Amino acid sequence: MLEEIRSILTKIGEDPTRGGLINTPRRVDRALRFLTSGYRMNADEVLNGALFEVAYDEMVIVKDIELFSLCEHHLLPFFGKCHVAYIPNGRIVGLSKIPRLVDMYARRLQVQERLTTQIAETIDTKINPKGVAVVIEAQHLCMIMRGVEKQNSVAVTSSMLGAFKDLQNTRSEFLNLIHKR
Repeated sequence: MLEEIRSILTKIGEDPTRGGLINTPRRVDRALRFLTSGYRMNADEVLNGALFEVAYDEMVIVKDIELFSLCEHHLLPFFGKCHVAYIPNGRIVGLSKIPRLVDMYARRLQVQERLTTQIAETIDTKINPKGVAVVIEAQHLCMIMRGVEKQNSVAVTSSMLGAFKDLQNTRSEFLNLIHKR
């Protein structure tokens, strides 16, 4: 990939042998490998068996999970917060596994809508809860730096499954709790 990055630098009018750019192809290569490391992960490895039988049937929320991803349309970053909730159905998952699952999907070329759905559907499939809710609030550099150039815009997406989709009170409780400071 180093030659491809050098070629891009040349095509945009830069000199890849210039002092400040000599190591740029190596740095970009490492950055892209990290930012797309989610392709080399799977949900079973991330969850690592951290599912526990527990008689708890109230909402579990992990909110304000920082996320960073790359927009698949422009390869520009989008970043923000992810809020995840589920209602256990006899099983819970280790709390640290939820942000790891978010990172796994975020570290792929993405659109926010798919990212939101992937997180919700994976939790639904792997934990089999009574319901799952995911809300992502993110700023997209493709909208901020180029295109419409709207610096304060925030995209909000949600995926509600099971009790969160079917029961207005459950959905409202979740939305109220994630926006409490």
